[in-house]
Amino acid sequence: MARKPNDSGKGTRHTTIREVAERAGVSVATVSRILSGSYPAAPATRSKVMRAVEELDYVANSHARALVGNARKSIAIIVNSVISPHYAHVAQGVETQAAEDNRLCQIGTTGGDAERELAMVQFMREQHPEAVILVGNVAADEAYRARMSRYAHALASIGSRLVLCGRPPLGPDVPAVVVEYDNTGGAFAATSHLLSNGHKRILFLGHRVGYTTAEARIEGYRKALAAHGVPHDPDLEVEGTLERHEGYRMMTERLASGERDFTAVFACNDQIAAGARQAIIERGLNVPEDISMVGFDDLPPAMDIGLTTVYQPHEELGRTAVRLALQHAKHGGPPPHTVLGTHLVVRSSVEPIVSQ
Repeated sequence: MARKPNDSGKGTRHTTIREVAERAGVSVATVSRILSGSYPAAPATRSKVMRAVEELDYVANSHARALVGNARKSIAIIVNSVISPHYAHVAQGVETQAAEDNRLCQIGTTGGDAERELAMVQFMREQHPEAVILVGNVAADEAYRARMSRYAHALASIGSRLVLCGRPPLGPDVPAVVVEYDNTGGAFAATSHLLSNGHKRILFLGHRVGYTTAEARIEGYRKALAAHGVPHDPDLEVEGTLERHEGYRMMTERLASGERDFTAVFACNDQIAAGARQAIIERGLNVPEDISMVGFDDLPPAMDIGLTTVYQPHEELGRTAVRLALQHAKHGGPPPHTVLGTHLVVRSSVEPIVSQ
């Protein structure tokens, strides 16, 4: 009788291929050939085998298969996109550090889809990397956190590590390394800069309820308003994603209403800021003479457009994720949680309001 799957992923005993064969009612050789893709099995046989694999949470031992050669150690990184400047810079940091530590890199993209991210983690686990690094923004509801926590335990059970890079921890008992940057502190500094220049009506572009990055940055925005005694106005918080075209859309729609009830903009990232700036210029207005603006990231095109923004150490984020994952795998103990600092880079996109 095959054992029941360990849904928690906390056990150290792994399902064997023999148990899968027993559950499916076929030979070990048949299971092996079907999983390797080298066997033209009948649909019913293949269906039985794949159902047994799923029920028993079987992970094929790619290291065992590689014993005939020289198996290389690897690091897996999962990002929303490879064309976004933020993700590209973090991924470069991961690649650079992995190369220095003689590891190969695997990369997967999710398009911001939480279900795809969960599936990608499962897929990467089958490759037995030393670490699976998740980067950036995600909609982390209770169901997501519960499933990802199970996957973190499952990775730990095979000697790997889940690394949360640029996002908060999943919980105190989850064996995941955490490397993040001070989103809230950076947003507080950017908003405070606008407030110190006399701006009290500050439009926030890029609010996404439930998404970790946007939630942390809007928290800093709200804290700065409270610290300066400025009333919080929910109508000044505009919902949108973190792409340039969304910045253009949000600002275009706001200006089209005909009522400009703000003097400054805090864009949730520099891509939003660039799109919003384009919309402002197309309306015959200027930054900062008519509308002041700050962003977050300090990535292109921030310097080119003179954008005051929050610098975050993108490549160092990736490098630190790899270093801490390998150190934790080697030495054990409680998983480390590191917060990297941010700072405000002042350029020419903010102009003070002159008292009349």
